[in-house]
Amino acid sequence: MTDRVYPSAKPTSTTTNGTATTTTTPPPPKSHLYNPTRHPYRPQPRPHRRRSRRSCLCLCCFWSVLLLILLLLVAAIAACLLYVLYNPRRPSFSVAAIRVSQLNLSTSAADDTTHLTSTLNLTITSKNPNKKKLTYTYDQISITALSNGVIIATGSFPSFASDPKNTTALRSTLSTVGELVDAESVSSLRSDLKRKNGFPLEIVMDTKVVVKLEKVKSKKLGIRVTCDGIRGFVPPKGKASSPDSTSDAKCKVDLRIKIWKWTF
Repeated sequence: MTDRVYPSAKPTSTTTNGTATTTTTPPPPKSHLYNPTRHPYRPQPRPHRRRSRRSCLCLCCFWSVLLLILLLLVAAIAACLLYVLYNPRRPSFSVAAIRVSQLNLSTSAADDTTHLTSTLNLTITSKNPNKKKLTYTYDQISITALSNGVIIATGSFPSFASDPKNTTALRSTLSTVGELVDAESVSSLRSDLKRKNGFPLEIVMDTKVVVKLEKVKSKKLGIRVTCDGIRGFVPPKGKASSPDSTSDAKCKVDLRIKIWKWTF
């Protein structure tokens, strides 16, 4: 829509009785006409507000990642200092002696099921190899003796504390009475019992330990100790049991981490 152009006011001259007078005529006022084709003014949203929100979110993410990196860096430096100052070492376990006093497989004629009855005497040595103020405190230790995956006997060790440069001997009697064994495990176990060099044995121990460094204590950590390379011998009837071979026995200590229902 174009505005109307009005002529500028020009003075007019009149002569009265020989005298000239000048009068000025004012311009007519502008009229504001309604234009139906003209759209009303609507303010548009400013786009820079979205950009400001995005920039705030990016800054938050940046500082969060930077803080996490700094925390990891501080933890790594602290771990390096602890390692240099104290040189921590994990505990070690070894099989001092194991003796099979009884191992019988009895089959019931009524339902054709096989039951296992056994007794084992076990001695384990626990050592804390650390030279400085690092103490291990163990909860009760559960023990399971297996042969090719078949559970032979179970038992436990009491809780104890292991100071630096300390060696502790643990003794326990493992047993099982009337344990039901499936047919496949029975055939495998009977063939192993006939071997002249003895049947394979594996000792698995599970417990939780608290690590104490001077006045600082950790939370309870789950560990599993697995000892294999053991050969067991079943004593003949009427004769005393002979000690089993532990010369090739090796024990490995693994950290057990539990996340909800899963243990790694």
